[in-house]
Amino acid sequence: MTPETLSELAFNSTKLPTPPVELQPRADRLLVNLGTRVAFKGDLDRVWTTASLDYKGVQLAATTVATPVALKVDAGTADADPQSCTYDLVKGKDGYTADSEDSGCNVTYLRSSGSGTYPFKASITWKVTWTDSADPDGPPQQPGLPDGLSTFEQDVTVKEAQAVNRASGTGSD
Repeated sequence: MTPETLSELAFNSTKLPTPPVELQPRADRLLVNLGTRVAFKGDLDRVWTTASLDYKGVQLAATTVATPVALKVDAGTADADPQSCTYDLVKGKDGYTADSEDSGCNVTYLRSSGSGTYPFKASITWKVTWTDSADPDGPPQQPGLPDGLSTFEQDVTVKEAQAVNRASGTGSD
């Protein structure tokens, strides 16, 4: 058994949290041509998992560390602007977050979903490294590990708002 093998075991045991996103307005209240804000609710932190072996006095350990780096949003239809976009996640005082408040990355659906729905999806890309110890802050080792991905999917209903225009006649011709 090698630290590289333990790092693969730790990697395969790592559970990545789903993206903490919320649509505003809610997924069942979206309207054509009304901007939909993809609100990032809460902060994410690094996730790590340690695999270790203690056999006849030989101790080995490896820790995988997953750091959230990007949030990708996919509207689920070509009839949206933008169809997809990506937010960089930045480290704040309470973890990694995305500033979705003033982003040009919010989705505007251009067509009703009719009697169906669109498959909205948000995904977090995680940069994964590993150390050859039980310390997640130890020096990263090579070879590297593939990126991780966690996904949130939600069906969204987009309706058209109907407006009634009434011509007001003044009666004077």
